[in-house]
Amino acid sequence: MPSLRSLLRRLTLPLPYAASTWLTRAVVGTLARWEVVGTEHIPADGGVILVANHVHLLDPPLVAASMRRRVHPMAKRELFEVPLVGWFFWAYGAFPVRRFSADLAALRVARTFLRDGEIVLMFPEGTRGKGALRTQMRPALPGAAMVALMARAPVVPVAITGSNVAIPGVFWAWAFGRRPRIRVEFGTPEVLPPQRPDAHTAEVVTDAMMRRVAALLPEENRGVYGAATEGTIVVQRAPAGPEDVPTDGE
Repeated sequence: MPSLRSLLRRLTLPLPYAASTWLTRAVVGTLARWEVVGTEHIPADGGVILVANHVHLLDPPLVAASMRRRVHPMAKRELFEVPLVGWFFWAYGAFPVRRFSADLAALRVARTFLRDGEIVLMFPEGTRGKGALRTQMRPALPGAAMVALMARAPVVPVAITGSNVAIPGVFWAWAFGRRPRIRVEFGTPEVLPPQRPDAHTAEVVTDAMMRRVAALLPEENRGVYGAATEGTIVVQRAPAGPEDVPTDGE
């Protein structure tokens, strides 16, 4: 029989995610003209990898609020080190990653979620653009591709446009009836064929995944994955880690 502590934990842990998702839907639905397209492409059950472009800090809860199934976002480790904020991210269901490095521990956590039939949300660009480049795609890191190769879960591209709103400027825009347009589009799922999860394969798969995301975006937002780089592999190489890449048998 479960203890009182474990029972309380099981009952309360879903609350931060549910509250955040409800609040996001209420705020975005009020302040913006929010459009969600392609949710029928998300498998109803089983492990799924969502691969999205990254425009704004609020992109993870925005994607979560755009669908019915719960998602587990991969987020930068620094957020988990902030008192209270870190607890919320753990309770929300997010998991940490050391950005711009070969963080094999984060990849293993992602693979575990997928094998348990959960949805993992990843932003392979690792960070958001600055200034005029903020809405354009940047070279992606190969971590999401490595997870897809190891877990062999379906990959769903997600394109986000219009979320680069200024706070508190968006409130003034809403007050004057000029709500920004925000669009979240889910593409069709793709299951990668069995391949060895080595560095070269991960780079090829990374480029292919990000071009599927780019295909859902307007040309002006595709950045390095636009027509000018077609036929080349665009990827941001992470420093080599001290460990070998884990195999499916691990």
